[in-house]
Amino acid sequence: MNNLSKTLDKFSDLLKIIGVSALTAMMLLTVVDVIGRFFKHPIFGSVELVGFLATLVVAAALPYTYKVEGHVGVEILVRLLSKKTQLIIDLFTRTLSLFLFCLVTWQMFLYANDIRETGEVSMNLEFPIYYIIYLLAFGLLVFSVTIIETILKDIKQLKELKTK
Repeated sequence: MNNLSKTLDKFSDLLKIIGVSALTAMMLLTVVDVIGRFFKHPIFGSVELVGFLATLVVAAALPYTYKVEGHVGVEILVRLLSKKTQLIIDLFTRTLSLFLFCLVTWQMFLYANDIRETGEVSMNLEFPIYYIIYLLAFGLLVFSVTIIETILKDIKQLKELKTK
């Protein structure tokens, strides 16, 4: 479990750096494009690039945000329940999330393969979009493994509560 955590932390940190870089590039590109439009010289393909970068930001942010529990959650009623019941609810919702994101990850890899085989490219820049889809699928894969790690931690906590 310790090796899994360390490996996930490395991937999560790498994805975090990619996400921050993509967000910064997206911001700079938008600013330069707006200034360029003011002077009648917009950046060709900026809309496509911002879309690609936004996809990278989402894919890169998911594992880290999940690990630090940065997602929005509604816990008004759950906080009133016992610790054991909270863990059981967490296990249930995390298992459903794992199922969903494993399915989405799998389909993203299949979709990227289809796009690669057909040779589809973006409209203006003619950039092969399967690269972006593969990166998204990889981010979702790391996210799915992060969910598995969290489920294992919850099971461990549940076992510790039963022994007390």
